[in-house]
Amino acid sequence: MNWTWFHKLGSPKWFYGISGKLLPWLSLFALLLMGSGVVWGLAFAPPDYQQGNSFRIIYIHVPTALLAQSIYVMLAVCGVVGLVWKMKLADVALQCAAPIGAWMTAVALVTGAIWGKPTWGSWWVWDARLTSMLILLFLYFGLIALGNAISNRDSAAKACAVLAIVGVINIPIIKYSVEWWNTLHQGATFTLTEKPAMPVEMWLPLLLTVLGFYCFFGAVLLLRMRLEVLKRESRASWVKAEVQNSLEAAR
Repeated sequence: MNWTWFHKLGSPKWFYGISGKLLPWLSLFALLLMGSGVVWGLAFAPPDYQQGNSFRIIYIHVPTALLAQSIYVMLAVCGVVGLVWKMKLADVALQCAAPIGAWMTAVALVTGAIWGKPTWGSWWVWDARLTSMLILLFLYFGLIALGNAISNRDSAAKACAVLAIVGVINIPIIKYSVEWWNTLHQGATFTLTEKPAMPVEMWLPLLLTVLGFYCFFGAVLLLRMRLEVLKRESRASWVKAEVQNSLEAAR
């Protein structure tokens, strides 16, 4: 099997080139999918027969909650790649994705509280799903703090990789908490293996919004990683050439 593509992932120059081509497309898809999904869901989807219009926050809550968990799984994968194959670009991805994951987790918790008030009659309950999501937020904060606290970049990368790998055990706890314990939180809104319980006019805009949020994450992550790569590789000849080309194009 040809693993050339895998080794290319460790090349900052190759990543910078390919990410520059992907960034506009991801940004466009994010804008189209998020815009159409949110507008459709908030303005045109029918109200829920039990929750009325309060259910519409699902079009923000569900995508951010899914993305918060997916990002942490990505961090754990980056941690493994960084520790096993010593790819510095894996640490770049980990450090750049952690703040985005923290924001998504925070938004998921806030929107969940707003949704919970009319549904449960309380902004917060120590429910298994909510508590495990709060732990996820603390894990993100821990990764960000650890990465900034250690001055040596290699040592910081190893420490963050270990924390990301250990902390990923919280992801299945979040996912299966509604099945393992008696919780107030409802089960999965829809899955890829089962027919959605909602009518198509309600779950289709949700699907568009979820896809849009993932494209948005990809675009923001690539943008942050490109800036970090330029910072770390500032002495490389290809970076100096890129900066020179940008300055000439701006004139």
